[in-house]
Amino acid sequence: MAATPIAVITGASSGIGAATARQLAAAGYRVVLTARRKDRIEALAAELTDAGHKATAYALDVTDRAAVDEFATAFRSLAVLVNNAGGALGADPVATGDPADWRQMYETNVIGTLNVTQALLPALTASGDGTVVILSSTAGLSTYEGGGGYVAAKHGEHVLAETLRMEIVGTPVRVIEVAPGMVKTDEFATTRFRGDTEKAAKVYAGVDAPLSADDVADTITWAVTRPSHVNIDLLVVRPRAQASNSKVHRTL
Repeated sequence: MAATPIAVITGASSGIGAATARQLAAAGYRVVLTARRKDRIEALAAELTDAGHKATAYALDVTDRAAVDEFATAFRSLAVLVNNAGGALGADPVATGDPADWRQMYETNVIGTLNVTQALLPALTASGDGTVVILSSTAGLSTYEGGGGYVAAKHGEHVLAETLRMEIVGTPVRVIEVAPGMVKTDEFATTRFRGDTEKAAKVYAGVDAPLSADDVADTITWAVTRPSHVNIDLLVVRPRAQASNSKVHRTL
Protein backbone atom coordinates (compact mmCIF):
# COMPACT_ATOMS: atom_id res chain seq x y z
CA MET A 1 0.00 0.00 0.00
CA ALA A 2 1.38 3.40 -0.98
CA ALA A 3 2.09 5.83 1.83
CA THR A 4 -0.26 8.77 2.24
CA PRO A 5 1.37 11.82 0.63
CA ILE A 6 2.31 14.58 3.05
CA ALA A 7 1.58 18.27 2.55
CA VAL A 8 3.11 20.99 4.74
CA ILE A 9 1.16 24.25 4.95
CA THR A 10 2.72 27.32 6.55
CA GLY A 11 0.54 30.02 8.07
CA ALA A 12 -2.18 27.42 8.60
CA SER A 13 -3.76 29.01 11.67
CA SER A 14 -6.37 31.01 9.76
CA GLY A 15 -7.57 32.31 6.40
CA ILE A 16 -6.14 30.83 3.22
CA GLY A 17 -3.73 28.55 5.08
CA ALA A 18 -6.45 26.91 7.17
CA ALA A 19 -8.77 26.60 4.17
CA THR A 20 -5.98 25.01 2.12
CA ALA A 21 -5.27 22.53 4.91
CA ARG A 22 -8.93 21.48 4.95
CA GLN A 23 -9.09 21.04 1.18
CA LEU A 24 -5.79 19.17 0.85
CA ALA A 25 -6.83 16.89 3.72
CA ALA A 26 -10.07 16.18 1.89
CA ALA A 27 -8.05 15.46 -1.26
CA GLY A 28 -6.22 12.66 0.56
CA TYR A 29 -3.07 14.31 1.93
CA ARG A 30 -1.75 14.01 5.45
CA VAL A 31 -1.46 17.66 6.31
CA VAL A 32 1.16 19.15 8.58
CA LEU A 33 -0.06 22.50 9.87
CA THR A 34 2.50 25.10 10.86
CA ALA A 35 2.03 28.58 12.32
CA ARG A 36 3.14 30.57 15.33
CA ARG A 37 -0.25 30.26 17.05
CA LYS A 38 -0.08 26.76 18.46
CA ASP A 39 -3.61 26.74 19.85
CA ARG A 40 -5.13 27.56 16.45
CA ILE A 41 -3.33 24.83 14.50
CA GLU A 42 -3.92 22.25 17.23
CA ALA A 43 -7.64 23.01 17.09
CA LEU A 44 -7.63 22.68 13.30
CA ALA A 45 -5.67 19.41 13.48
CA ALA A 46 -8.24 18.06 15.94
CA GLU A 47 -11.10 19.16 13.67
CA LEU A 48 -9.54 17.38 10.68
CA THR A 49 -8.72 14.25 12.67
CA ASP A 50 -12.29 14.09 13.99
CA ALA A 51 -13.47 14.27 10.38
CA GLY A 52 -11.41 11.21 9.51
CA HIS A 53 -8.42 12.96 7.97
CA LYS A 54 -4.73 12.83 8.92
CA ALA A 55 -3.39 16.04 10.40
CA THR A 56 -0.53 17.16 12.63
CA ALA A 57 0.15 20.56 14.19
CA TYR A 58 3.65 21.99 14.61
CA ALA A 59 4.24 25.47 16.05
CA LEU A 60 6.76 27.23 13.83
CA ASP A 61 8.00 30.74 13.07
CA VAL A 62 9.18 30.62 9.46
CA THR A 63 11.62 33.49 10.06
CA ASP A 64 13.52 31.40 12.64
CA ARG A 65 15.94 29.45 10.45
CA ALA A 66 17.20 27.19 13.24
CA ALA A 67 13.62 26.20 14.11
CA VAL A 68 12.80 25.61 10.43
CA ASP A 69 15.87 23.40 9.99
CA GLU A 70 14.90 21.36 13.05
CA PHE A 71 11.34 20.99 11.72
CA ALA A 72 12.68 19.75 8.37
CA THR A 73 14.54 16.83 9.97
CA ALA A 74 11.18 15.10 10.44
CA PHE A 75 10.78 14.55 6.69
CA ARG A 76 12.62 12.10 4.49
CA SER A 77 10.01 12.49 1.74
CA LEU A 78 7.45 15.21 1.17
CA ALA A 79 4.85 15.61 -1.55
CA VAL A 80 3.73 19.24 -1.19
CA LEU A 81 4.89 22.43 0.46
CA VAL A 82 2.47 25.35 0.52
CA ASN A 83 4.30 28.57 1.40
CA ASN A 84 1.36 30.60 2.69
CA ALA A 85 2.82 32.43 5.72
CA GLY A 86 3.05 36.15 5.09
CA GLY A 87 0.93 39.24 5.32
CA ALA A 88 0.85 43.02 5.09
CA LEU A 89 1.51 45.79 7.60
CA GLY A 90 0.36 49.37 7.07
CA ALA A 91 -0.72 51.30 3.99
CA ASP A 92 1.49 54.35 4.26
CA PRO A 93 3.15 56.03 1.28
CA VAL A 94 6.82 55.36 0.64
CA ALA A 95 7.72 58.81 1.97
CA THR A 96 6.41 58.04 5.46
CA GLY A 97 6.32 54.26 5.66
CA ASP A 98 7.85 52.60 8.71
CA PRO A 99 11.08 50.76 7.79
CA ALA A 100 10.34 48.27 10.57
CA ASP A 101 7.09 47.32 8.83
CA TRP A 102 8.92 46.90 5.52
CA ARG A 103 11.56 44.74 7.20
CA GLN A 104 8.99 42.54 8.91
CA MET A 105 7.03 42.03 5.69
CA TYR A 106 10.19 41.10 3.82
CA GLU A 107 11.32 38.73 6.56
CA THR A 108 7.98 36.90 6.69
CA ASN A 109 6.98 36.86 3.03
CA VAL A 110 10.38 36.41 1.38
CA ILE A 111 12.93 35.11 3.88
CA GLY A 112 10.32 32.89 5.54
CA THR A 113 9.46 31.34 2.19
CA LEU A 114 13.17 30.95 1.41
CA ASN A 115 13.88 29.31 4.77
CA VAL A 116 11.14 26.69 4.51
CA THR A 117 11.71 25.98 0.82
CA GLN A 118 15.46 25.50 1.26
CA ALA A 119 15.00 23.29 4.29
CA LEU A 120 12.36 21.03 2.71
CA LEU A 121 13.59 20.90 -0.88
CA PRO A 122 15.67 17.73 -0.28
CA ALA A 123 12.58 15.89 1.02
CA LEU A 124 10.46 17.20 -1.86
CA THR A 125 13.07 15.96 -4.32
CA ALA A 126 13.38 12.60 -2.55
CA SER A 127 9.65 12.01 -3.03
CA GLY A 128 10.19 11.74 -6.78
CA ASP A 129 7.14 13.95 -7.37
CA GLY A 130 7.27 17.07 -5.20
CA THR A 131 5.41 20.36 -5.50
CA VAL A 132 6.34 23.74 -4.07
CA VAL A 133 3.47 26.22 -3.93
CA ILE A 134 4.28 29.87 -3.33
CA LEU A 135 1.28 31.98 -2.45
CA SER A 136 2.22 35.42 -3.65
CA SER A 137 -0.27 38.13 -4.64
CA THR A 138 -1.24 40.32 -7.55
CA ALA A 139 0.80 42.83 -5.52
CA GLY A 140 3.82 40.85 -6.75
CA LEU A 141 2.94 41.65 -10.35
CA SER A 142 1.98 45.34 -10.23
CA THR A 143 2.08 48.26 -7.82
CA TYR A 144 -0.52 50.38 -6.07
CA GLU A 145 -0.36 53.49 -3.93
CA GLY A 146 0.08 52.88 -0.23
CA GLY A 147 1.32 49.36 -0.79
CA GLY A 148 5.03 49.92 -1.32
CA GLY A 149 6.36 47.65 1.42
CA TYR A 150 3.94 44.81 0.77
CA VAL A 151 4.32 45.16 -2.99
CA ALA A 152 8.11 45.01 -2.66
CA ALA A 153 7.91 41.88 -0.53
CA LYS A 154 5.49 40.13 -2.87
CA HIS A 155 7.61 41.08 -5.88
CA GLY A 156 10.47 39.37 -4.05
CA GLU A 157 8.38 36.26 -3.51
CA HIS A 158 7.36 36.24 -7.18
CA VAL A 159 11.00 36.43 -8.27
CA LEU A 160 11.92 33.67 -5.82
CA ALA A 161 9.33 31.37 -7.42
CA GLU A 162 10.34 32.22 -10.97
CA THR A 163 14.04 31.78 -10.29
CA LEU A 164 13.64 28.54 -8.35
CA ARG A 165 11.62 27.07 -11.21
CA MET A 166 14.45 27.77 -13.65
CA GLU A 167 17.15 26.49 -11.31
CA ILE A 168 15.54 23.12 -10.51
CA VAL A 169 14.04 22.30 -13.90
CA GLY A 170 14.82 18.67 -14.67
CA THR A 171 14.31 17.60 -11.06
CA PRO A 172 11.07 15.91 -9.95
CA VAL A 173 9.77 19.08 -8.27
CA ARG A 174 7.22 21.55 -9.63
CA VAL A 175 7.08 25.20 -8.60
CA ILE A 176 3.58 26.69 -8.65
CA GLU A 177 2.82 30.32 -7.91
CA VAL A 178 -0.71 31.36 -7.03
CA ALA A 179 -1.30 35.12 -7.00
CA PRO A 180 -4.67 36.14 -5.53
CA GLY A 181 -6.19 39.58 -5.86
CA MET A 182 -8.76 40.87 -3.38
CA VAL A 183 -9.48 38.19 -0.79
CA LYS A 184 -11.71 38.89 2.20
CA THR A 185 -10.56 36.88 5.20
CA ASP A 186 -11.08 37.35 8.92
CA GLU A 187 -7.61 38.73 9.57
CA PHE A 188 -5.65 40.04 6.55
CA ALA A 189 -6.90 43.63 6.42
CA THR A 190 -7.44 43.82 10.19
CA THR A 191 -3.81 42.82 10.77
CA ARG A 192 -2.65 45.29 8.13
CA PHE A 193 -4.40 48.12 9.94
CA ARG A 194 -3.37 46.88 13.39
CA GLY A 195 -6.82 45.93 14.58
CA ASP A 196 -8.68 48.91 13.14
CA THR A 197 -11.81 47.11 11.95
CA GLU A 198 -13.28 50.27 10.44
CA LYS A 199 -10.30 50.75 8.12
CA ALA A 200 -10.28 47.04 7.33
CA ALA A 201 -13.97 47.11 6.36
CA LYS A 202 -13.38 49.98 3.92
CA VAL A 203 -11.06 47.77 1.85
CA TYR A 204 -14.04 45.63 0.83
CA ALA A 205 -16.82 48.23 1.02
CA GLY A 206 -19.19 48.02 -1.93
CA VAL A 207 -17.31 45.17 -3.61
CA ASP A 208 -19.66 42.48 -4.85
CA ALA A 209 -18.27 39.13 -3.71
CA PRO A 210 -14.54 39.47 -3.11
CA LEU A 211 -12.68 36.16 -3.11
CA SER A 212 -12.91 34.00 0.00
CA ALA A 213 -10.19 31.90 1.58
CA ASP A 214 -11.98 28.83 0.24
CA ASP A 215 -11.83 30.21 -3.32
CA VAL A 216 -8.06 30.51 -3.11
CA ALA A 217 -7.67 27.15 -1.37
CA ASP A 218 -9.71 25.55 -4.15
CA THR A 219 -7.35 27.09 -6.70
CA ILE A 220 -4.27 25.83 -4.83
CA THR A 221 -5.71 22.34 -4.47
CA TRP A 222 -6.62 22.21 -8.17
CA ALA A 223 -3.10 23.24 -9.19
CA VAL A 224 -1.44 20.75 -6.83
CA THR A 225 -3.59 17.84 -8.00
CA ARG A 226 -2.87 18.23 -11.72
CA PRO A 227 -0.97 15.32 -13.31
CA SER A 228 2.67 15.51 -12.23
CA HIS A 229 3.91 16.50 -15.71
CA VAL A 230 1.64 19.57 -15.66
CA ASN A 231 3.08 22.69 -14.00
CA ILE A 232 0.86 25.69 -13.32
CA ASP A 233 3.66 28.25 -13.39
CA LEU A 234 1.58 31.27 -12.39
CA LEU A 235 -2.12 31.43 -11.66
CA VAL A 236 -3.68 34.86 -11.08
CA VAL A 237 -7.11 34.75 -9.46
CA ARG A 238 -9.26 37.79 -8.79
CA PRO A 239 -12.93 38.41 -8.04
CA ARG A 240 -14.97 39.43 -11.06
CA ALA A 241 -15.37 42.91 -9.55
CA GLN A 242 -11.61 43.53 -9.63
CA ALA A 243 -9.92 44.28 -12.94
CA SER A 244 -6.54 45.26 -11.47
CA ASN A 245 -4.96 46.28 -8.18
CA SER A 246 -6.27 49.82 -8.68
CA LYS A 247 -9.50 49.16 -10.61
CA VAL A 248 -12.26 47.70 -8.47
CA HIS A 249 -15.99 48.04 -9.14
CA ARG A 250 -17.82 49.22 -6.05
CA THR A 251 -21.53 49.80 -5.57
CA LEU A 252 -21.69 52.43 -2.86
